[in-house]
Formats: sequence, structure tokens, C-alpha cells
Amino acid sequence: MKWGGILKEGHKVKYRKLGLKISYYRKLKGMTQEQLAEKLDKNLSFIGAVEAPNINRTVSLGTLFDIAEILEIPAHKFLDFDED
Repeated sequence: MKWGGILKEGHKVKYRKLGLKISYYRKLKGMTQEQLAEKLDKNLSFIGAVEAPNINRTVSLGTLFDIAEILEIPAHKFLDFDED
């Protein structure tokens, strides 16, 4: 959640882990960032920012569901931070 345009401090690590999981499952599927961006109808810089560990880019729930569908992964896998 953002407060005054700033990502809440407690969520930064979670967004970073989320991006790393998206990257992991995308690569496991043999898909490039460009291919995922195209299927999502997003630009390449969006996917790059989501997956980058040094950028805290938020992702809407709808976009997360779309990514899960494209990668054929249950959406909850992206949010299970205990399995790390």
C-alpha cells in the first residue's frame, strides 16, 4: 500500500520477493520479459521494473492474476513468502 505516494516500508521486501518469483516462474516457463509484456499488453519497462530487485514497483491484483494465468501458476504461489 502506498502512503502519500511512497510505498509502505513494510511492503518493500514483499514486492521485491514478488518480482523475483515472477521472474523465476517466467524463466521456468521459457518466456522472455518481452514475451510476457506482450501477453500482458504492458510495455517491457513495466516487466523489467516489476522483476528488478532494486526497484519497488507495485502490481495490481488484476495484473497478478493475468501473470499467473499466462505462466500457468496458481496466483497464491506468488504471495507465499514462507516458502522462500
